[in-house]
Amino acid sequence: MLVYPIYQLGLISFLQYTQAQVSGGQPTTFQGFGNYTTLFGDPEFWQVLLATVLFAGACVVSTLAVGCALAVLLTRVRALPRLALMLAALGAWATPAITGSTVWLFLFDPDFGPVNGVLGLGDHSWTYGRFSAFFLVLLEVVWCSFPFVMVTVYAGIRAVPTEVLEAAALDGASQWRIWRSVLTPILRPILTVVTIQSVIWDFKVFTQIYVMTNGGGIAGQNLVLNVYAYQKAFASSEYSLGSAIGVIMLLILLAITLVYLRLLRRQGEES
Repeated sequence: MLVYPIYQLGLISFLQYTQAQVSGGQPTTFQGFGNYTTLFGDPEFWQVLLATVLFAGACVVSTLAVGCALAVLLTRVRALPRLALMLAALGAWATPAITGSTVWLFLFDPDFGPVNGVLGLGDHSWTYGRFSAFFLVLLEVVWCSFPFVMVTVYAGIRAVPTEVLEAAALDGASQWRIWRSVLTPILRPILTVVTIQSVIWDFKVFTQIYVMTNGGGIAGQNLVLNVYAYQKAFASSEYSLGSAIGVIMLLILLAITLVYLRLLRRQGEES
């Protein structure tokens, strides 16, 4: 299920493989690292890579902040509000990405969306500007990603002995100090897991960007690596360049995964 597609992805990235080769009009030739040289020599590739890293970083930080804050809130509300919040969060988690993206586009629509009316922005288009479009997509990504962080961190907080929290409160620690000095060290393995998972998910965001910015925004101003690879492979029929971008993304995510496994192993040895 995984080895053969990865093999084909790597193979095509070393070939000259365009629509001419697909249709049989020209023979397939071996390019070596030519496709990678073309990518690394293209300023647009580096701009898209930088935008992807910054966008994914903003999504991860925002998702962790919202998820952890709501996890703490779950420990402080009564059973009925807690159940309502959990159901609402799981509803966001279960919503398909294309459905959620379409709903968010409607909410921020310049003509019919309720957000502009509430904020008094008139017919302001959120998807016209580069940063406002990225911000709109970030909101949708956080909305569909925070439930995983919230539920995981909440489970971790519930596993912390109440005596530890009560002792910290009796010593005069504020809620922020309890979170920073007591809960965070105890929850570090869980926070590591949700952080690495969020990095992997947010780095390869495709559906939200493609749907909400209509394929990458005006003149490609909202491209990320996944959408960039799709456009190279299918819009421009440069399948070899699209495959090379896919291999680069695979290597980056493998590096992140190795860091994740190393951190887990170190935490296991320390415990």
